[in-house]
Amino acid sequence: MTARKLLRAGFGHNWTMLNVSGLACSRGERRLFTDVGFSLDPGEWLHVQGENGAGKTSLMRLLVGLSPADAGEIRWRDEPTPSAEFRRDLIYLGHHAAVKEDLTPLENLLLAAALDGVGLDEGTALAALVRLGLRGREDLPVRVLSAGQKRRVLLARLLTRPALIWVLDEAFNALDVAAVRQLGDLIAEHLAAGGMAVLTSHQPLPVPGGKTLVL
Repeated sequence: MTARKLLRAGFGHNWTMLNVSGLACSRGERRLFTDVGFSLDPGEWLHVQGENGAGKTSLMRLLVGLSPADAGEIRWRDEPTPSAEFRRDLIYLGHHAAVKEDLTPLENLLLAAALDGVGLDEGTALAALVRLGLRGREDLPVRVLSAGQKRRVLLARLLTRPALIWVLDEAFNALDVAAVRQLGDLIAEHLAAGGMAVLTSHQPLPVPGGKTLVL
């Protein structure tokens, strides 16, 4: 299912798809940020910027429901998150390449789909790995791959897990120039289909347009 198909349930609405207001977050006794707000609608994306320790990863975890906020509200399709609908519409790829080292890239994709409750056939999974530059490495243990190749295994989920909003924390880490350009193309395709994205990165992103939030 494409982002455009996932959007159909929201056609005719008069509210913002993702609306974040008044978010505050602390780490121990230290306040990372306060009164953070933004909104996204289909085809829009946000680049979250800030120095190390500013709270970029903490913000991403708040957005996807992995951590509670000190204050503020996150609404998806005009309903508070986290919700079953939001989880269905979301794919989150964290800062670290969360792949199983003893499994192959193909096994990792099939396992991730099974855990998400998403049907995925082997041919589609193999095609995603090939597109991400992993031809010939589909059946190798992930532990023998380079850091960039492990990141590509993780990013292949963007091609196999239908989602309306992508939340990607430092997804461009460890990628070479060609892979950075390829990921930029994937994000642009997603946006053109009506998807949305929230990204963190320390480098300029090869994606046109976009909003910026500096922590």
